[in-house]
Amino acid sequence: RIPTYNKRATIEGPSIDSKPDYSSISGPMGGFIDSILMSLFRYKLSQRLYHQDNTIPTPDSKLPLTDFMGIIDLATRMNSQNFNRTTIQTMSQDVMVSLFPSFILDRYPTWFAQPFPAFSARMCAWATVVGGTWLMGECEVNDVPEIEGGGKSQGVLVKRCRFLEESQCASICVNSCKIPTQNFFNENMGLPLTMTPDYETGECQFAFGKLPTFEEERLAKDTPCLMRCPSNGGMRSWHNGSDQRATTDSKSEQWLEDLKALGELEELKISSCSLMED
Repeated sequence: RIPTYNKRATIEGPSIDSKPDYSSISGPMGGFIDSILMSLFRYKLSQRLYHQDNTIPTPDSKLPLTDFMGIIDLATRMNSQNFNRTTIQTMSQDVMVSLFPSFILDRYPTWFAQPFPAFSARMCAWATVVGGTWLMGECEVNDVPEIEGGGKSQGVLVKRCRFLEESQCASICVNSCKIPTQNFFNENMGLPLTMTPDYETGECQFAFGKLPTFEEERLAKDTPCLMRCPSNGGMRSWHNGSDQRATTDSKSEQWLEDLKALGELEELKISSCSLMED
């Protein structure tokens, strides 16, 4: 189902009392492999954010490489330092591309996705559970009945997403996960993907082989803030209101300098997200 939301409201989200112990959840290959995958993802993410071509190169988190909150720290800073959500989506997609050998991305569309779309969708669903449980929490392969042919084993149901749970920000979810992941599979793997997060429950439904509709994407972008969002809605206001902001604004250069200075502090008394409220 596609959740519908009041654009001006906030979403309570699932109870914090029922939050899973994510440290006890591991993928099919076990906790050791999960820790390797998490460390690799963290390394690639930090590399992309510290690229010298970025408007504000972002150094790695000071948290240990095996600490999941280090990834949340980097994702939060990426979203708070870039007002153009397309930039955030592109940077996130770049990270995913960097995780795969070029020979796979070069050949998968023509060798698998195009000639064997249903098989490719099932393969990607299985690989998502095997390689992504550390990031998403407990998940399982399921059917997607709305896909032509019944969508047997072409979906993944994330029962309560760890990335969303720890970031507590719908804007970070949409711009750092949902849209870039959909774009990665469609553009780099040659396989359509629709991701449907449910912010009331924390669930997310992957549907491999299904292109997202305009209405689904509009609803995702219009999702209101979670009640526990650390930016109190400032992140969404920042991303929604600034796509149209002129880059030649007389205050832009000074603002960037101020933000660079903030990024050099070892600890901030408030979340950087809260600085983005209009």
